[in-house]
Amino acid sequence: MGADKGKKQKSEEVEEEENGAELIIDGELLISIEKLQGIQDDLEKINEEASDKVLELEQKYNEIRKPVYDKRNDIIKCIPDFWLTAFTSHPALSELLTEEDQKMFKYLNNLEVEDSKDVRSGYSITFIFSPNPYFEDNKLTKTFTFSEDGSTIITATPIKWKEGMGIPNGVSEEKKGKKRSHAEESFFSWFTGSEHKGGNGMYEIHDEVADIIKDDLWPNPLTYFNNEAEEDFEMDDDEDDDEEKGSDASEEDEEDDDEDDE
Repeated sequence: MGADKGKKQKSEEVEEEENGAELIIDGELLISIEKLQGIQDDLEKINEEASDKVLELEQKYNEIRKPVYDKRNDIIKCIPDFWLTAFTSHPALSELLTEEDQKMFKYLNNLEVEDSKDVRSGYSITFIFSPNPYFEDNKLTKTFTFSEDGSTIITATPIKWKEGMGIPNGVSEEKKGKKRSHAEESFFSWFTGSEHKGGNGMYEIHDEVADIIKDDLWPNPLTYFNNEAEEDFEMDDDEDDDEEKGSDASEEDEEDDDEDDE
């Protein structure tokens, strides 16, 4: 009986020691986590400050770029069909123009992409046309406004079509012995209607056309006017094809060598 009582007491003492050790470990872990959280909070403040500085720089250089873009636009106005050529030479945008769209684009004098004063709040893309037989407007604008709640409001100029005119449908034409299929939906349908895309993880707003124009075409349209980008694109494809052919040829040679060995 006495021995059992001693074992029980010893067991309780061991259990108390283990519980005490766990408390010490949990306490140390809690202190470490709190310290780590404090460091992360410091890093977050630095990151926010860095983001603000980057935005300040972006706004500063947007103002510096503006007169240079204006000078570029003045020169572009003197080049016939500049934007039509740039669009039809772009590997992605060219797929969006119907044959009738291309006729309308002959009246496109200028294109402007402008960030909001606060670059975080959005941007606009404006197409400037000379008087034409298709619509009354000389400016067609699509604006993307980013709200603090994460939503995006998209507004576009409603096109005032002239009598008998409207958004054209796509057609196919014969070109160099091959049938070239134009877009089934007119590029100008991009301007129809307004949208409000919600935040809170419901769905992400993504306008691929706007992205391409803003981030690819607008910075250097001369690349596409000169057709350099498309040529580079074709060269890359040719190189890939050559590599594939070379790989296939190597595999065939290896198979022939194996057969000879047998």
